[in-house]
Amino acid sequence: MRCISSLVVAPPVAEGVAGVPQIMEADAIEAGRCEGTEPDPSEVVPPQDTTPGAEEDKPGSAGTGVLGQMEREQAHELMAMTYQGAAMVLTKLGETDLAWIAADRGLAAAQQSGNAVMTGSLFRSVAHCLLSNGRFDAATQLIGDAGEYLRPGLGDASPEFLSIYGTLFLTGSMAAARAEDRATTQTFLAEADRAAQRLGTDANHVWTAFGPTNVAIHRVATAAELGDMQIAADLGPQIDTSSLPTERRTRHNLEVARALSAHNRMDDALAKVLEAESWAPEQVRSHYLARELVLTWVRNQRGRPSRDLADLAKRLHVV
Repeated sequence: MRCISSLVVAPPVAEGVAGVPQIMEADAIEAGRCEGTEPDPSEVVPPQDTTPGAEEDKPGSAGTGVLGQMEREQAHELMAMTYQGAAMVLTKLGETDLAWIAADRGLAAAQQSGNAVMTGSLFRSVAHCLLSNGRFDAATQLIGDAGEYLRPGLGDASPEFLSIYGTLFLTGSMAAARAEDRATTQTFLAEADRAAQRLGTDANHVWTAFGPTNVAIHRVATAAELGDMQIAADLGPQIDTSSLPTERRTRHNLEVARALSAHNRMDDALAKVLEAESWAPEQVRSHYLARELVLTWVRNQRGRPSRDLADLAKRLHVV
């Protein structure tokens, strides 16, 4: 896997805050991912001259001063969104190396767009790729520094900015929980909650499904990751997810099912999985958590499994 720092153009950051590329490079070197390699000059994204009118001086340039600059920034936004979509799909397909490359290039494009919302969204995509590769500490550090980079924009933040900012810290809370860092998990959840309270309602700005309910969902998910299954089992069923997109509702049901299963409430857990399957059958049938739960239930049955469980196991192809 290539070093992400070789492709990312470093954004300006506040004094005393480590730049994200430096974080990534240091972590990659420590993990041995960049040992003995040098970035291919043909793959490095060069810094762009964003001075208004600069394109006019380049042979063959279509730039027309300020208008040309605006068009370039819009093009970078569209490219960043395209790479982000590709990274999301590739991650779900298990193609983590390709997802990493897509998120990497998307972040570079987002930074060149000058759009803080888009840049924050791509920081989150990179963090998701780190999570998919098991690099929880690196993801946690990335979220912390990305939050510092975005924090100056909170003063007059739009709903889109608040949603991206808050969702960034929800991703960070999961990374910190998987790294077994309870203090940072709670810090990130609190920061996300402040953004959600400012937003004031559940929404889906920039496809984040961010709001107070999503923060509550992540309290359940992080509790489960930290092994606090009783908390997850108590809180999870109480959350009304009806206002959220189907993907988010489905994932929450699977998290609740995991917590219920840990307390030997298999019938309740199975009901949650079946409900989720009725909303999003393809998501449930391909999700690792659903497959792990069903396989465990089948193996632990002393007699023949119930018809509902047996049929679900067949649909998930775990028997």
